[in-house]
Amino acid sequence: MTRALTLDDYLVAGIILVAGLVAAFLLRMLLRWLGGHATKTRWGGDDVIVDTLRALVPWGAFLGGAAASAAVLPLTKTVQHHVNQALTVLLILVATITAARVIAGLVRTVTQSRAGVAGSVTIFVNITRVAVLAIGCLVILQTLGIPIAPLVTALGVGGLAVALALQDTLANLFAGIHILASKTVQPGDYIRLSSGEEGYVVDINWRQTTIKSLSNNLVIIPNGQLAGTNMTNFNQPEQDMTLLVQVGVGYDSDLEHVERVTNEVITEVMKEVEGAVPDHEPAVRFHTFGDSRIGMTVILGVGEFSDQYRIKHEFIKRLHKRYRAEGISIPAPRRTVTLQPGGGSGVEIPHQRETVVEVAP
Repeated sequence: MTRALTLDDYLVAGIILVAGLVAAFLLRMLLRWLGGHATKTRWGGDDVIVDTLRALVPWGAFLGGAAASAAVLPLTKTVQHHVNQALTVLLILVATITAARVIAGLVRTVTQSRAGVAGSVTIFVNITRVAVLAIGCLVILQTLGIPIAPLVTALGVGGLAVALALQDTLANLFAGIHILASKTVQPGDYIRLSSGEEGYVVDINWRQTTIKSLSNNLVIIPNGQLAGTNMTNFNQPEQDMTLLVQVGVGYDSDLEHVERVTNEVITEVMKEVEGAVPDHEPAVRFHTFGDSRIGMTVILGVGEFSDQYRIKHEFIKRLHKRYRAEGISIPAPRRTVTLQPGGGSGVEIPHQRETVVEVAP
């Protein structure tokens, strides 16, 4: 049988509780000091660890002081058991939340360091956080005296039924994991699907991939559809790409002169227009004797997909201006149509000839 509580018991318990509060304050100050030094390092993982510990470790110190304070009090076995059990559950909960934040933050940091732009990828972070929290919940249930073996068995059977009901969701989940693991698509890539959707990948989460089109609209694509469709990734294997521009000059043009002038314009555009590749080697290839012109292909270097429109715009303007200054003609297509009506009452109708000039768009 326990004795009655005395003033000394309250005093000792209060001192221990205050010591826990002081320890929590000192730990917070220490972690703040460590956080200042962590920001100076190149690795971002120490920032994640220190920030998480600074928010949760003081609570652990306070709960530890509360547990020690309750231990010195002459409580009944039942009350002592419930108090210890409650404090243990709180400590496990704090430790679980701390571990979930630290591990999820480290996963995010590693993803950023490997992919460069994958900070918006939430699928791995969410899976890691849920897994750690689930383990913590099982430990809490075991601490409370609830057997977890039947629960795990029931969850396994129930999980099978849920898996059958959520086939599409699980297919999207594993498709998202496959996409990220294979690195075929990463946030920041510009992609185009065979169904016509195209844009920059913004995020890949547990169910869907979000892309942002050039018109500044978001397109949501299920991961299963993305993994099962034909797709062009304009950032793989490298971000730089080539842009082909078709040009035609008249048959009376000096092709050597045309090639030299065109190369000079290419070099000028590559060095002065934003988004171009300055070290791109000018390239002009004649390829066709057309109806009214000699066709050629001009090859330009582009830094990324969206830069091609600005570069093509500037190149066509400057090339047209330079051709006019150099006397190089770009003839419009011409077509001759001859109208020859059939004979009638013996009266001869002269042939009519008409020249129709069509300007190509």
